[in-house]
Amino acid sequence: MTATKSDLGLGIDAGGTRTRWALVAGDGALLGEGQVAGLSALQMASAEGRTALQAIFTSLCRDALSLTLASGRPLRVCAGLTGFGTGVGADAVGLMLQKWLADLLAISPACVTLCSDIEIAYRDSFKAGLPGHAGEGYLVYAGTGSIGAWFDADGQLQRAGGRGFMLDDGGGGFWIAREALRLIWRREDEAPGSWRTSLLARAVFEHVGGSEWDCSRQFIHGRQRGEIGRLALAVAACAHFDPDARAILRQAGSELARLALALIARHGPRPVVLAGRAATLHPEIATAMRAALPPGIALQQRDVRGHIAAARSAAMLQNEGIMLSASPCQQ
Repeated sequence: MTATKSDLGLGIDAGGTRTRWALVAGDGALLGEGQVAGLSALQMASAEGRTALQAIFTSLCRDALSLTLASGRPLRVCAGLTGFGTGVGADAVGLMLQKWLADLLAISPACVTLCSDIEIAYRDSFKAGLPGHAGEGYLVYAGTGSIGAWFDADGQLQRAGGRGFMLDDGGGGFWIAREALRLIWRREDEAPGSWRTSLLARAVFEHVGGSEWDCSRQFIHGRQRGEIGRLALAVAACAHFDPDARAILRQAGSELARLALALIARHGPRPVVLAGRAATLHPEIATAMRAALPPGIALQQRDVRGHIAAARSAAMLQNEGIMLSASPCQQ
């Protein structure tokens, strides 16, 4: 097929803190990008979550369509969503999400490809494992949560972590926020009022809205995990002057190294890429991760732009009229 100005691909990278989108022309040129609120496919489990998710999709598609008026419109979508998987009910969730996006963009649901956010992040970091060719390295991604990923020679995703904030997600933004609050309130148990002499505690309490326990309780139990994860920004902001904040960030780096070490133990030594917004909060995170990795394992930190990679995949599929046969994405 010959590319025209209407052969646009829309890429979506949905995480807990933010959802980024990009529009790419048939020749691969980036036409524009933007972001809306964070979301998770896990929100589909409740009526309230479905309503919120649909509202975010509506806002995203409105913004994207307003940008394309002079260039055409997206004819295919590739979306990577946190929480999207292949478990019980995944097919029904995928069909509903496809229909929502297709209706909003006036395209066929068959033109909407869905996968996990970690897949599009990996494919922006390495040449993904096409059949017979394993991925070049391991991706450790630290956003609101955390996960290690590698595609084997069969194109199957091999993972470490990514179990969610209730179980783990060590080194991610939510984990950093939780560790800071835990440390502060344990100290308050031992010495009430000690927060006044702690730069970390003062920064955290300013973020959550007060030093009373009710403020922290409402924050941790009443906010979405992406909102809680943003508290990690306050922790990082005072790390240069506060040893407790630095210690939490160093431990975050060690937690992220654990993900890479698990993959190395299972699948052998390979280069490691560290990516994700939480990984960029402070240099201590990457420094601690590097120190925890074995000698000879290369570590590179990259700004992964999964939304753009997804948009280019969508534009390519539109122009070629095919699906990526090796991709575990659902169509």
